[in-house]
Amino acid sequence: MNNIYQHFREDERHFIDQVVGWKQSVEEQYSPRLSDFLDPREQEIVQSVIGEHSEVKVVFSGGKEDTERKRAFVYPDYYQVQEEDFNLQLFEIHYPSKFIQIQHRQVLGSLMGLGLKRSKFGDIRFNDTIVQFICALEISDYLKANFHEVGRTKITLKTKNITDLITDKEDTQELITTVSSMRLDVVCSTIYNLSRQKIQPFISNGLVKVNWKEVNQHSFECREGDTISIRGYGRSKIMSIEGKTKKDKWRIVVSKHI
Repeated sequence: MNNIYQHFREDERHFIDQVVGWKQSVEEQYSPRLSDFLDPREQEIVQSVIGEHSEVKVVFSGGKEDTERKRAFVYPDYYQVQEEDFNLQLFEIHYPSKFIQIQHRQVLGSLMGLGLKRSKFGDIRFNDTIVQFICALEISDYLKANFHEVGRTKITLKTKNITDLITDKEDTQELITTVSSMRLDVVCSTIYNLSRQKIQPFISNGLVKVNWKEVNQHSFECREGDTISIRGYGRSKIMSIEGKTKKDKWRIVVSKHI
């Protein structure tokens, strides 16, 4: 186990233990296991823990190849995986789009307000006035019966085939910059053009996430590949760390959602 742990951060150990449990369950019972929706970092951990040269295999699906959040299907190597094994349901939200605009955070907030875990939902997608989301099939009846509002806007749900999932319109820009250190408060200050004094309370109050998990340490060390988000300011990803400049600063390349 220590060999697995050394490749990941300490706060990821609990999830690693979970994945090891899934693997052992499939090995012992020789039957597949389906996870809830996982963010990309969790998918990466699952892939690493399960491995590629084992009698236990893993495959991911969130509806389409480009979805961000996906369910993991862990299975013995004899099993023939079908798309139906992932138990995915696509819903489209119908609302008075001529008069009202709804946002991602409103949809997610309303879904969570029903007492459901974030891990029961996949991607929430927007394309012009079309809004769709993917959920676990096992909660679809509950949603049909209880999900009638986004914020204060009345909505209706329409069941769609997973093949009807829309392309998400998300604009990004590439930012090449330098930072004095890879501390979280320093990196966020530079990416979002905010002072460290303004960033630090965001971090302390749990409004900053790295790889989809809250981080409340200002001195947390960021790495290449980390996805960072600040509530109300959007999301970015450290695409690469290019080394140090002559002034001993780190040169980083960032992809920022706008």
